[in-house]
Amino acid sequence: MNSKLNNSHLGMPDLTSTQIQNPPEAIYIHIPFCTNKCFYCDFNSYVLKDQPVMDYLRALDHEMELTVQATPPGVIKTIFVGGGTPTVLNPQEMEYFLSSIRRHFPSLDSNIEFTMEANPGTTDLEKLSVMKAGGVNRVSFGVQAFQNELLSGIGRIHNTDDVYRSLDNAHKAGLHNLSIDLMFGLPNQTVEMLDQSVTRALELGLPHYSIYSLKVEENTLFHTLFQRNQLPLPNEEDELKMYLLLMERMKKSGYKQYEISNFAKPGFESLHNITYWRNENYYGLGAGAHGYVGHQRHMNIKGVNPYVEAAIKKLPRLEQYTVGQAEAMEDFVMVGLRMLDGIRDQDFTAQFGADLEIIFKRPLSKMVNSGLLERHADGGGYRLSDKGILFGNDVFGEFIGELTSKL
Repeated sequence: MNSKLNNSHLGMPDLTSTQIQNPPEAIYIHIPFCTNKCFYCDFNSYVLKDQPVMDYLRALDHEMELTVQATPPGVIKTIFVGGGTPTVLNPQEMEYFLSSIRRHFPSLDSNIEFTMEANPGTTDLEKLSVMKAGGVNRVSFGVQAFQNELLSGIGRIHNTDDVYRSLDNAHKAGLHNLSIDLMFGLPNQTVEMLDQSVTRALELGLPHYSIYSLKVEENTLFHTLFQRNQLPLPNEEDELKMYLLLMERMKKSGYKQYEISNFAKPGFESLHNITYWRNENYYGLGAGAHGYVGHQRHMNIKGVNPYVEAAIKKLPRLEQYTVGQAEAMEDFVMVGLRMLDGIRDQDFTAQFGADLEIIFKRPLSKMVNSGLLERHADGGGYRLSDKGILFGNDVFGEFIGELTSKL
């Protein structure tokens, strides 16, 4: 979309000349290395063997330096290190990496949430201790299932024993704010198997759980098998039963479903992910990382070696563009409605100087009349209904292009 187009005929003020009023308080950092490629994964990740890990970490260090020179940060409230599998770094590499963050972003909130993704097969006590010493205070483990046959069937390198061992090591290292990911809709997975996985997950008493449905993405082994009709996925009825089951069990166990796929004890919601869902500024660092700063979205160069070569000289951008007012408004609604608290009229007005009810009158009315959205009890915004939670993508789709198609 041409960001210079005039939005006045939509009743919207123009933000294209707005300076960065609120510097980023969140950082996403991408470590693209994995021990192996899972069969469902289309993330920007590369098998670790023979990769130039230290060259990558030095390039990442330089990108941090260039980034804070270009856009000085505010007080950083959240850091999220994803991948790939960040915990494939050995203890020495991990220490170098974490020291880079502290050097370039020294102004950290006293209550910072510093999350690192981890694979249960790559987290011994020494590495977790280095992570804790380097500032990490939250770890998200990619568990996916508690049946070894399902884990091997999706290409995971760990087994259930590794899960318990890794969680025990985390506690010994002083890391107690822990989350695990589970998946449903996996090949050969039954409703009963998911129920067993949820039982074993809840027995751990962790403060946070993320539970995602499998999506068969292009350029994955699963996509190839799906095209050949060789991927034994659960049927739609069973997949719906799985989602209803996990929502019910999480609620009964005292976990709030604060987003379509995320459940937490009060006060343990992922603050970093909420930054995304509120459409706020964040730095994106590393190969293939996305960032959003001052109405500018960017994506970095993906390949490890091309990223290293680019980051030595300048910010390693693959593409960058200005997000116009209309697109920003659509994003606000679509990502905001992922949270079960929904969106507030006053937040929309504060961010855009416009009336949510006027700007999105058609899709809001349609979704309310369809029973997929409902007004907040105080009339000050919208959220997904119980039915809407099950058909979230249909709701979000109503807002895609609602404004930008008119420009």
